[in-house]
Amino acid sequence: MFTIIAIVIFALLAIAMTYDLRTREIPDWISVLIGTVAVASSLVGLLGLSIFWVLAGGMVGLAIAYALFRFAKLGGGDGKLIIAIAMLVGPVGILIVLFGMAIAGGVLSLVAMLRGQRDYAYVPAIVAGFVGYLGFVYFVV
Repeated sequence: MFTIIAIVIFALLAIAMTYDLRTREIPDWISVLIGTVAVASSLVGLLGLSIFWVLAGGMVGLAIAYALFRFAKLGGGDGKLIIAIAMLVGPVGILIVLFGMAIAGGVLSLVAMLRGQRDYAYVPAIVAGFVGYLGFVYFVV
């Protein structure tokens, strides 16, 4: 059943990536919808995480997103998206997502630097981190 949830989340992330690439802004409704899917799926028993772990993931995501927003100059929309994904994957899962994000973000920054850009969309790195999480958790473990 998580496959359906993952497809819905991936579709929402694709929409967020389109917005980010075009306007450098991410609509709040996308993050709210991902968080709502996480909470509702948990309460119904489809997520595999209890509501406690969903909320704990949100708190860990909030701490990480705030630190990235405050010190690494990550955008607010990116931070809200990280919090929503953290709610979906839990406090341990967000660390796996962040690892993939860091690798993809490094590649994106190198490409941006070679193109002479100072600003670039970061949602593709977030999507890559989520896809890496799905691949790691559901195909490796």
